[in-house]
Amino acid sequence: MTHAPALAPSETLAGFAALLRDHGLSVGVAEQRAMLQAALLVGGLNGPRLNAAWRAIACHSAREWRLWPDLFARYWHPERLRGTVRVSGQTRPQRDLRQAVQQLHEQMDAAQPPPTAAKAAPQTAADAPHASAGDSEAGTPRAMGGASRSAPQLEALHQRDGQMWLPQELGTLQRLARQITAQLRPLPTRRWRHAPPGHRLDLRQTLRRSVAWGGEPLAPAWQVKRVEPPRLFILADVSRSMESHAALFLRIARAFAIEAQARVFVFHTRLAEVTPLMQRDSATVQEKINAVTAGFGAGTRIATSLQDFARVHARAQLRRGARVWVMSDGFDTDAPEHLADALRALRGHGARITWFHPTRQAPAAAAVRNAREHIDRFVPLASLADLAAARPVLH
Repeated sequence: MTHAPALAPSETLAGFAALLRDHGLSVGVAEQRAMLQAALLVGGLNGPRLNAAWRAIACHSAREWRLWPDLFARYWHPERLRGTVRVSGQTRPQRDLRQAVQQLHEQMDAAQPPPTAAKAAPQTAADAPHASAGDSEAGTPRAMGGASRSAPQLEALHQRDGQMWLPQELGTLQRLARQITAQLRPLPTRRWRHAPPGHRLDLRQTLRRSVAWGGEPLAPAWQVKRVEPPRLFILADVSRSMESHAALFLRIARAFAIEAQARVFVFHTRLAEVTPLMQRDSATVQEKINAVTAGFGAGTRIATSLQDFARVHARAQLRRGARVWVMSDGFDTDAPEHLADALRALRGHGARITWFHPTRQAPAAAAVRNAREHIDRFVPLASLADLAAARPVLH
């Protein structure tokens, strides 16, 4: 073993287990304990035997078994790999994810005129990153808020502090999303569909069936009103003031993108859709979540983003009964009255608006106070427990 000789075996093994979880392997506390016991019994100098023992412990499917050799060599023998880059202290192969994120930022930049043509939104104190124990140094990637799109952004792509989800937590989130999706009230339409115990006689189908009975309507066909599930739109604030909450919001948004076919958008000073990135089935889900939140700068133009959402992105799908979930702390650098106008326009399309905020109390910003009458409900959302508590009102 040549990886990080200065670290304790348990710390080195924890880093390896984190890499395995990033690629979809279910390696929890029990597996890590078994791997540590195997290392003590087999001995660290006997690489092939330890590799085989760990592989039998961590791999539970044919896909994981095939993936193991590359992951083992990548972590424990990075000097043997070619075409790799050094990111956050680990050697990882180059991927297309960074290119996708860079393309996302370029699309968002192209959606707005350059600074010379439009006045830049001022930065307020609310857009400074929240202080935490790990952000005391101004030069850390989290303290910089991902404003740079070079080395700090690459660090943010793989930042894991406080954002690693265990398999049981992901399972709980997916179950909650499935339960909330099932209780969303379907919308009746003017169309009818065939159903054995129906409410209306389908005369045309009944006459067709009567041919087999010599013209006698002995096998009537029935119809019921056709209903459709409501469209769900999730708009997540990824500005600096939401730096410590964006990962949770995007995890939840991804769960509903899978269960409810929700369309997911992120915004700071501009709005961009990330639904394809959220719905893509990949083993590196955590990396995708971190990638979406990386590289966004200061300022939050909520009103402008909502207007862009209603006029451009969802104009053809916003109709009666649509659900619009806004996940933000409410700090807006647009004029306070603009947010009320944007929400009024959404309500004019028949949308029902729910505002999720990361604090116990509802947002106290002036823009949100002026727009309260256009928001159906405020829901605190700082953990999975908050989402479970809000399930009765999300219908």
